[in-house]
Amino acid sequence: MVFSSLEFIFIFLPIFLVIYFWLPPRLRNAALLVGSLVFYIYGSWQNPFYIFLLLLSIVLNWALALSIAPKRKEGSGNKTLLIIGIIYNLGLLFLYKYCNFLFSSINSLLGFEAGKGLPQITWVLPLGISFYTFMHLAYLIDVYRGKIRPEGSLFRYATFATFFPKLTSGPITTYQELDGPLSRRKIGMKRLDNGLRDFIIGLGLKVLLANQIGGLWNQLGMIGYDSISTPLAWMGSIAYSLQFYFDFYGYSLMAIGVGKMLGFRLPDNFHHPYIARTMTDFWRRWHITLGSWFRNYLYIPLGGNRCSRSRHTLNLLIVWLATGLWHGASWNFVLWGLFLFAILFIEKNYTMNALTGDSVLSRVGSHVYMIVLILIQWTIFAVTDLSQLGVYLGRLFGIGGNVMDSMDFTRYLDTYGWKMAIGILFATPLPRKLFKPIRNTFLGTLILFAIFVAAIYCVSIGSNDPFMYFNF
Repeated sequence: MVFSSLEFIFIFLPIFLVIYFWLPPRLRNAALLVGSLVFYIYGSWQNPFYIFLLLLSIVLNWALALSIAPKRKEGSGNKTLLIIGIIYNLGLLFLYKYCNFLFSSINSLLGFEAGKGLPQITWVLPLGISFYTFMHLAYLIDVYRGKIRPEGSLFRYATFATFFPKLTSGPITTYQELDGPLSRRKIGMKRLDNGLRDFIIGLGLKVLLANQIGGLWNQLGMIGYDSISTPLAWMGSIAYSLQFYFDFYGYSLMAIGVGKMLGFRLPDNFHHPYIARTMTDFWRRWHITLGSWFRNYLYIPLGGNRCSRSRHTLNLLIVWLATGLWHGASWNFVLWGLFLFAILFIEKNYTMNALTGDSVLSRVGSHVYMIVLILIQWTIFAVTDLSQLGVYLGRLFGIGGNVMDSMDFTRYLDTYGWKMAIGILFATPLPRKLFKPIRNTFLGTLILFAIFVAAIYCVSIGSNDPFMYFNF
């Protein structure tokens, strides 16, 4: 069940909210747990074993944390049990997400023909496993470090772990971020109204921007990358970049909105990443909770930047390879991680001062630099077949075929040009800045109502797509 579906908007969410508000405060966590399990079961009904997998992970990580916790106020916890917990969680993720990738890579390396060598395992990636794996790992590590006390109640931990607004696609939250609201939280019409407004904005970004702009990228895939011109290739990369941003940003806003309705404050996941002047700044603004997770639980434990230059470089390489592989089991994600590592290494060691200067040349040049890099990085991210990726990158840089034929570009520009122009505008802070003063006024309410009606109409005629981040 996705947030932008009619089933969620008109059936699940209203029924759940009525029950949730009607129940006394002491029973609302129970409602959250049951509702979250229903939400997950609905999304995994074709693979019912995955609900068992989710529950097993919850029970094992809860039990491990109780034994990992330090026995004294000072000092760390049981390192052996922490390692067991890390192996279990990452092993489960590896089994379902990376096993086939490893087997197929070994088969290719050894020259086995199709159908021979190591077998391919036919199973579907469990819904949300990348997100709830990192959630459990953060909990175990924080308990081990003594930052938080282990949750003694399995019921409360299960409520945290299954909290449906963030279960399947984040934001990635730590236990301490939701511990307080699980114990005591305020709900009411003002919070409900504020959350609903966030939800509608997110719905509009997903359905009215991401889905509409994304049609161009889908069409380029159908006609074949070897048939497009260089101008159309750049246009396609712009379309995918906007689609991906508004799809995931829209989901995050909808999750934050639902959280507010229920009395929780989920962390922001985006802060206008496309206005960044460096790739370093971009990754402080994009998928903020994932970046925070890698910084706190991988980069800093490896030594961060408080080490020799060579070790710092190795730390960056490990983090960005891990970031790439977290997103998918495919060589293009490895290449994507290496690309980002290379750019960030160059920035940190050579070009940061030039890119962040106050001169007009520096400001304009840094934005042009980032536009090009953003389009290249999302192209590498989007095209999983390396041979087709090579074709597309060739088209971007005018290599191969009738690359300068602009007839196809003109044809698609008529259909998608205005949509992309709106998308570019909404990728800047200007629309939010203009809307903020009227957000809670009658005019703001009318605008949000119009967005909601238009989005529901698009969903009802079948122009809605699952959130792209469900694939990761």
